[in-house]
Amino acid sequence: MFEKLARTKVFRDPIYGYIEVNYKIILELIDSKEVQRLRRIRQLSGVSMVFHTAEHTRFTHALGAYHMANLVLHHVEGIECLSEYERVVFLCAALLHDIGHGPYSHAFENVLLTSHEVMTEKIILSEKTDVHRILAQVEHLAEDVAGIISHKGKYPLIESFVSSQLDVDRMDYLTRDAYFTGATYGTIDMHRLLRSMKVVDHKVLCRASGVHTIESYLMSRYHMYFQVYYHPVARAHELLLESIYERIKDLTEANVFIDASIDSFLNVIKNSDDVLSYIELDDAYVNGFIKQLMKDKDPVLHRLANAFNHRQLFKHIDLANNPDQQMLIHLKETAAKNPYGKYYYFENSVSAVAYLQHKKNDTTEDITSIKVLLPNGEIKTIDEYSPIMHSLVSSSYKRVERIFYFEDLYV
Repeated sequence: MFEKLARTKVFRDPIYGYIEVNYKIILELIDSKEVQRLRRIRQLSGVSMVFHTAEHTRFTHALGAYHMANLVLHHVEGIECLSEYERVVFLCAALLHDIGHGPYSHAFENVLLTSHEVMTEKIILSEKTDVHRILAQVEHLAEDVAGIISHKGKYPLIESFVSSQLDVDRMDYLTRDAYFTGATYGTIDMHRLLRSMKVVDHKVLCRASGVHTIESYLMSRYHMYFQVYYHPVARAHELLLESIYERIKDLTEANVFIDASIDSFLNVIKNSDDVLSYIELDDAYVNGFIKQLMKDKDPVLHRLANAFNHRQLFKHIDLANNPDQQMLIHLKETAAKNPYGKYYYFENSVSAVAYLQHKKNDTTEDITSIKVLLPNGEIKTIDEYSPIMHSLVSSSYKRVERIFYFEDLYV
């Protein structure tokens, strides 16, 4: 059904060596403008303000997730149950799972009030995109790939490999992000993970002999969140960007002219279904108009844009460190009195848990919980089988509350 390349195409990768492409449709998708756009969006956005080598892009991660899917198809026992069509659906979904990410990603989502998963589905299904045109060459392929992203439930096995607590997305980004940040606690034994997996009755199970590897993987992910993804300086960078977006949005709604080239950005703010404007947005686009805003007449945009470009980020206070309460009250009161205070002061929290336990009546349990296959054929969830994970279900939950502010608020 699917044409193969006369000669395998390879991409050189610092983690995997060679990433191989054999299907013509996969190469066409890689060359599409929507996937190529990911070259212009950094994977870790504000994290590069802390870890200076974290300059890798969402394109490299997309190829990495595709490669992990390929490894699953070649090394996971029982995966032979997938037809060729289902295999290609899997490969396409792994490659395209992040094409809906906007510039600096999560900061953009918070202002747009949508998610990259929703935007990914829109891009795949829009007849105006290269990705849709390529997928539409095969009947139902676009709909089926989009359905994997949005968890329609038609292919639960593939969905679990693309998006769960143990999926090709996480297996690549943890390894890749650890490599490019130098954070060694994010390193995982991906080959051992794959060998521990087994497909039984179209469900992903993990052999009991591989549980220690999964425990290590889950703890690596947990540490990466608090040491890398939730780093306060990275969060300060994202909040600064959110403030710029919010100010632009507020001024636009007040019909105030903004002297910068932001038409595509405004189009998306006004209508998140404007896919063509959305795919015009990337990090370079945002960096370009923020540079223009450095000379804007609006005092808020002027200040925020200059702070963003010169890395003059918000200061932060970790509430777990028992800060001076009078100082906190003064900061809050000063921000409340400042007409622009909502752009300069934030009370923010982040949280994570090593393993998310699902209730027995939760219909998503089958694809999100990690299940262990015992030698006697019995199946248990990993928190039932592993004493370590059982204790971490509750004890590993961590919530970090911080206050971010411009330093001159406290005078």
